[in-house]
Amino acid sequence: MGPIEGADCAVDPLGGGWIAGPEPRDRYARFDFLLCNDVIKGMASTEPLDAYSAVVAGVAARLTPKVASLRVPQSRSARGPGESLGSAVVFTADGFLLTNAHVVGSATAGTAAFSDGSAEPFQVVGVDRLSDLAVVRAAGPTPEPAELGEADQLVVGQLVVAVGNPLGLAGSVTAGVVSALGRSLPVGDRWLIEDVIQTDAALNPGNSGGALADSHARVIGINTAVAGVGLGLAVPVNATTRRIIAALMQDGRVRRAYIGAVVVPAPVAPLWRPRLGGRDTGLRVASVVPGGPADRAGIRSGDLLLTAARHEVATAQDLQRLMFAEAIGHPLPITVMRNGALVDVIAEPTELVPA
Repeated sequence: MGPIEGADCAVDPLGGGWIAGPEPRDRYARFDFLLCNDVIKGMASTEPLDAYSAVVAGVAARLTPKVASLRVPQSRSARGPGESLGSAVVFTADGFLLTNAHVVGSATAGTAAFSDGSAEPFQVVGVDRLSDLAVVRAAGPTPEPAELGEADQLVVGQLVVAVGNPLGLAGSVTAGVVSALGRSLPVGDRWLIEDVIQTDAALNPGNSGGALADSHARVIGINTAVAGVGLGLAVPVNATTRRIIAALMQDGRVRRAYIGAVVVPAPVAPLWRPRLGGRDTGLRVASVVPGGPADRAGIRSGDLLLTAARHEVATAQDLQRLMFAEAIGHPLPITVMRNGALVDVIAEPTELVPA
């Protein structure tokens, strides 16, 4: 293929560079090698961004000022005092920021720096290690808050933009797609962060606590982990997250109920589905903690848990949504299927104490 001709310059599609000749009619032609500087400069000032770039640039412009770089002093017995770096998202007009629990660690204070050059000391308001979320509050003025979105409305393949401070580089922006939904991130040996968002948007150390946003600059996740090259994970912003945030702001911690059973999604046998209105999924009890609430209620390994508190449960998050402070010490009706029979039991959850 020869040059694409126009008026003053031309582009050589095979070589990827500019050559003498008429101006190209293809405005998206590559100009890695700029030999017609006068034409290129003129085009650079007038050419609109393509749609993808316009979306990413728009999200970056709106969200970057609202994502702070955190410096958090930490005590390290082996190497002496140090500090951790991370990110945080302003989410209220009165200076509350959302970040990761592992960013603040055991610290009680630190410094938040913003893209406009301002910096404010902050105090840690609350930490919840079982969701890897923490809330801090700046002592002085902060930028306008970011809008929190709804991760439950995401679809695989949807454009997302990550804003944070990887490797201490403030105001970094990367883009990608939602690679998968519904991932689980283990926390200790008794809890899972459910419905974690997987993305291929590049995340690096320091991105933790930063924003994962949709194309409207709504924060739908808080970046939390890098599981591999092109595999980043974010804690979803959804109804459960909002309850956690509210508890951290009010009480500084999140109280959770515990029934002492390990459950995994499992299919309902086709033979029994008509009895359950066509329902095809429940939670198989993989193990029961001896002496725990589930054990005392008579729940056994192998039972298929169908409802709790008269709500259908088909995922671990369905059950975890019920395991907040109001369930502690109160009767919890549970229905399981055992050997084809429906069995009703009453469990009394106790308070979960993080290890």
